Amino acid sequence: MGSTRHVAVLAFPFGSHAAPLLNLVRKLATVELAATFSFLNTPKSNAFVASIAADLPNVRFYDVWDGFEDGYVPKGRGPLEAIELFIKAMPGNFREALSKAVEAAGEVTCVLSDAFIWIAEDMAAEMGVPWVALATAGPASVTAHLYTDLLRETFGTGEEAKAKLEEPLSCLPCLLPARVRDLPHEILMAEVNSPFARLLHGKAAKFPLAKAVVFNSFDGLDPPILNHLKTKLQKCLPVGPFHLTAPLAPPEPDVHGCLAWLDAAPSPASVVYVSFGTVMSPPPPELAALAEGIEASGARFLWSLRDAARGNLPRGFAERTRDRGMVVGWAPQTRVLQHPAVGAFVTHCGWNSMVESVASGVPMICRPFLGEQMMMSRILEEVMGVGLAAKDGVLTRDGVEESLDLILRKPEGKTMREKAEALKQIAEDAVGEGGSSTRNFRTLLKIINPKA
Repeated sequence: MGSTRHVAVLAFPFGSHAAPLLNLVRKLATVELAATFSFLNTPKSNAFVASIAADLPNVRFYDVWDGFEDGYVPKGRGPLEAIELFIKAMPGNFREALSKAVEAAGEVTCVLSDAFIWIAEDMAAEMGVPWVALATAGPASVTAHLYTDLLRETFGTGEEAKAKLEEPLSCLPCLLPARVRDLPHEILMAEVNSPFARLLHGKAAKFPLAKAVVFNSFDGLDPPILNHLKTKLQKCLPVGPFHLTAPLAPPEPDVHGCLAWLDAAPSPASVVYVSFGTVMSPPPPELAALAEGIEASGARFLWSLRDAARGNLPRGFAERTRDRGMVVGWAPQTRVLQHPAVGAFVTHCGWNSMVESVASGVPMICRPFLGEQMMMSRILEEVMGVGLAAKDGVLTRDGVEESLDLILRKPEGKTMREKAEALKQIAEDAVGEGGSSTRNFRTLLKIINPKA
């Protein structure tokens, strides 16, 4: 029947969710060699992330139905349409895959899931085993969702909330100086009864029932928020940064020679790295404005930009900047951010990207799009002092030029780098022997294997 310990891992197959979960599984599986980890995910997402743990024999992959019936004709609603179909397929799709995993590896002894898959708590309760949730978002987002009802009672929803966009979240002091406009849209602004909004609301209601909620974060990054969560959750376990504690195997490839190009930079902290993740991208006018601002700044740059978006760059941009710039379809981000030549990061403020940047000591220029990104942009600028938010949330030529000049050349930028370096040191201490993330990981191991 396989090993005596069998951890069922339920993934949310959209955006950048599955990779951090599998990174955590990788770290666990390299320690708990006698345990089997069954990773339940859609075929498309499994094919994309499986290489992270393909070399570990105790990690097995099972395909979960994505909710698309044969012959289904997409209605043109983008990623949200796929998410809603997947939600409708739960929990039956996970139960079917789990039955195959149990047949191969024995009864489940623990359920580990993306926090979005809150039905994992019901499944764990039925089996009488602990449920551990990984919050792929940050502690600020989790806190906001945990208090969804309070926020709706305080500020209303829809048009009522839109009239209060600049009001601070005084009912949740640990989230200040965030405002109503900085909250994830699904809390107050979006259709509160949409399948996705209900998913997130249900997730928050289940958090206190989890044996532990794990974060790709570290003590010292946002103390007021983490300290508050520790009073609301059974166990709040920041065990990151993941890219320092559970490095990918093999390392991220550098197919375009980004690192060699950075090696040739004339001075440290002189290159701006640009990437908006795998899901979102600024609208064409902003991409053009960003390119114009970078060109006007005279800064060296490395830009990770999908081929389909390159047509939005100004005519002749690549030729005029070829001596100081490099545009590639994909870059090994963690290795790029850790390179001493990189001095600024233009980012969407996705949680993983933000943690990677902070843990590398690199200040950020923030252009958020959705979810927790607006809140993180606010916190990076106003609380941590390591970020500059795009004015009114829009990239402009002058705004980009001024921000790059400040970060790369002015005394204020030196101060930002010093603050970022201080956070980098805290992150490195956290993952060291005896550090907070190391201790929290041992606590997590005790949940998965009480005899550890």
